[in-house]
Amino acid sequence: MVVPFMDALAKLLSSRYPVLQLVWARFFFHFLLVLPIALWRHGGSVLVAPRPVLQVGRGLCLMGATLCFFAAIRTIPLADAIALIFFDAVIVVILSGLLLRERVPLGRWVAATLGLAGVVLIVQPGFGDFQWASLLALAAAFFFALYFLSTRLLSGNTPPLVMLAWQGVGGFVLMSVLVPLVWVPPTLTDLVMMAALGVIGAIGHLLLIRAFEYAEASLLAPFLYTEIIMQVLLGYWLFGDIPNTWAFAGIALIISVGVYLSLNSGKRPQA
Repeated sequence: MVVPFMDALAKLLSSRYPVLQLVWARFFFHFLLVLPIALWRHGGSVLVAPRPVLQVGRGLCLMGATLCFFAAIRTIPLADAIALIFFDAVIVVILSGLLLRERVPLGRWVAATLGLAGVVLIVQPGFGDFQWASLLALAAAFFFALYFLSTRLLSGNTPPLVMLAWQGVGGFVLMSVLVPLVWVPPTLTDLVMMAALGVIGAIGHLLLIRAFEYAEASLLAPFLYTEIIMQVLLGYWLFGDIPNTWAFAGIALIISVGVYLSLNSGKRPQA
């Protein structure tokens, strides 16, 4: 329930600052917070994590997802965007079969098809409510799926806190190179809000890692989808956004499919 506050802050700031600057803040302050903690817990081993190319690539996937998502929520309601993000569970099912050569049971293919129907209900292609920003949220879901699959490949070889530190490297370095091109000097209040983007994102990851240490993934997975409820509340409270009837139906369908896939596919990380 922490991450939706980061998304709401990003939407608030997006009317005054370029998306690239917000993504830079997300990763810069994440890195600034997590690296000292990781060094304190694991020492110099943080700097020699196994498979560094994959570690950085995983972080770049998260950066791509964040960039697309922050761009999407400038236009579409928070609840619609986060529901489309959770379509990554369906993309993971598809990519697991195609890329990892994993056997995908028929029930998961059926769930994936229903999830796609949920996306259609939210995006509403061909109807008056269609917004191109919805496609950015779907692109973010694709990047999150790649992030998840790379996490699966690295799991068991790298301590979670070390992975958390490395996942901020790519975004921190690349965004630090690009952000001077679009930099808008922030006010002190807005700078604090930008810092909160990275801090809330990092805390959300740390809490999720700790939760998985104390409970089974099958128990925790349904709680991840309560983020959508919080996004609806924050979107209505701060921006007056509320999904239409068809979008609510699509959100409900994606939640149902996501819970089913989570209960039958093991744990999935959040970004």
